[in-house]
Amino acid sequence: MLSHLPILPVILPLLAAPSCLLLGRPRLAAGFALAVSAAVLAMSVLLWQQVVSTGVWNYPLGGWQAPWGIEYRIDAASAMMMVLVSAMAFVVLVAAPTSLSRELADERQTPFYILYLLVLAGSLGIVATGDAFNLFVFLEISSLATYALIALGRDRRALWAAYQYLILGTLGATFILIGVGLLYMMTGTLNMADLAARLPAVESTRTIYTAFVFILVGACLKLALFPLHLWLPGAYACAPSVVSAFLAATATKVAVYVLLRFIYSIFGDFFSFTHLPLQTSLLVLGVLGAIAASIAAIYQFSVKRLFAYSSVAQVGYLIIGIATASATGLLATLLHLVNHALMKGALFLALAAVAYQMGHTRMNQFAGLGRRMPWTMAAIVIGGLSLVGIPGTVGFVSKWYLVLALFEREWWLAAVAVLVGSLLALIYLWKVVEQAYFVEGDGPSGEAPLAILLPTWLLVIGNIYLGIDTRWTMGAADAAVVALMGVAP
Repeated sequence: MLSHLPILPVILPLLAAPSCLLLGRPRLAAGFALAVSAAVLAMSVLLWQQVVSTGVWNYPLGGWQAPWGIEYRIDAASAMMMVLVSAMAFVVLVAAPTSLSRELADERQTPFYILYLLVLAGSLGIVATGDAFNLFVFLEISSLATYALIALGRDRRALWAAYQYLILGTLGATFILIGVGLLYMMTGTLNMADLAARLPAVESTRTIYTAFVFILVGACLKLALFPLHLWLPGAYACAPSVVSAFLAATATKVAVYVLLRFIYSIFGDFFSFTHLPLQTSLLVLGVLGAIAASIAAIYQFSVKRLFAYSSVAQVGYLIIGIATASATGLLATLLHLVNHALMKGALFLALAAVAYQMGHTRMNQFAGLGRRMPWTMAAIVIGGLSLVGIPGTVGFVSKWYLVLALFEREWWLAAVAVLVGSLLALIYLWKVVEQAYFVEGDGPSGEAPLAILLPTWLLVIGNIYLGIDTRWTMGAADAAVVALMGVAP
């Protein structure tokens, strides 16, 4: 079984998804899905430990050796992402049955677990595969299931949000597919390692430039880089609360991983940052996204939509790190991938607790919530402070390395923009805090059930602990930088 470890985290949820239909009852499907996600998490951790100790793991499917057959290639970067995605999937699923009991009708709950497992399988497949076309296939599996998950929301606007995401997501996937097709036309291979070896001979052609631009734009649509972010606020705001939590913690992170894999593992950093003005483009769009989305968040009347715009801003920080084209900048991006998952997972699960008690997450209904739901609001405050980047939280660690990377490049204005973005984050967080603690309000009293609070606080504690003891996150990110760039930060 150990010899098949690279494929098991992908195969297990893929097979388990249709199996949920046989269980019928939502409670049975929930327990089954939770057991599957726990097994996937355990296997991902084992795989990460194996890769760290022995190096890259190549797994040819069906006995067909690469480049003729599809190959899974697990290095330190992909192993770290597999642990992150599977961990967030498990934590969110702990809260799902209780949260869904208020947000979805019984007949929609079993389909939720089917779709959830398909998103998990697709996301892990994207991370694990070493084949460019196979990456597109898993991207579509994950995306199609995500559209349906968003459409399950009880808000009628969820259908429009899902449709909008469907259109823009399909455009992004189509661009990636066109880019991959052009690469295949020029090299005759789809294996990522083989592509990297063959591209230097043809990299100066217009076809390769065109392929790179198509893939770049497609990935940026998927990761919601400003101004290609229009699908994200509605998708996060209108989806069921646990869907928002899972997507906020994983979806854009996997898309950023796709971008990094193409830039560093296929095209190479020299081509990506020398032949095309990628640094300037990404830096400008990253800074604009961090500032503009933070300003937009300040004016939102729904707390869920507020933190959705915040996610767009955080994507800007991730892109700024990539734009530096340095080991320190890549380290900051990879750290922020993990840290932002912890922040947004905690925040959106806390909002799921609010939605369970209040039935909504509108700003004006947060009045007095700090006294009626103290543990939930404390989780929102701590998660928000991590989002701002207060010392002692994970947000400070990744923003610190991002500023260091900008100082290395002597990009002083970009460093100032990062600090301005943090101040804007403090403003929109203060809006929530002021409403919850300093405005009187009426409404249901009492905390949400422990089934929602416990996973929420698990992530909140992670925000604090990993902000103080950074050995795991730094070790994982350092190894991932070496895997992508070939040099230590």
